[in-house]
Amino acid sequence: MDSGWWIERNKVKDYKELDVWKKSMDLVIEVYNITKKFPKEEKYVLTDHIRKSCISIPSNISEGATRHSTKEFIQFLYIALGSASELETQLLIVKRLNYLDNNDKIFGKIISIRKMLNSLISSLKRKIS
Repeated sequence: MDSGWWIERNKVKDYKELDVWKKSMDLVIEVYNITKKFPKEEKYVLTDHIRKSCISIPSNISEGATRHSTKEFIQFLYIALGSASELETQLLIVKRLNYLDNNDKIFGKIISIRKMLNSLISSLKRKIS
C-alpha cells in the first residue's frame, strides 16, 4: 500500500503526498534526460510520444485525486496505469532501435510504478465495496 496517502471524504487530501506520484514525477525527469539523446529526426515522433506518455502518469494521478469520488479517482489511476504500459512499450521500441543504452533501470522503475498503481487501485476498491 502507498504509505503517503490517505482518504478524507472520498478525496486524497494531497496527491503530492502519494509515493506513486512522487516516483512518477522522478520518472518524467529521467525520461526527458534520456530522450534528449535521441536523434533529431525522432523529435516529432518517438520523443514526443514518449514524453506525453510519461507526463500522463503523474498528471492523471493528480487529476483523479482531486475528483469528487473515489470511483473517479480509480478511473484516472487506470488511465495512469495504461500510460505506464504505453511508455514501457515505447521504450522497448527505442531499445530495439538502439537509441537507448542498456538502461534496464528505467524498466524496473516503470514496473515499480505499475505495481504501486495496482496496489492503490486495489486499496481504493476495497474502501468503496
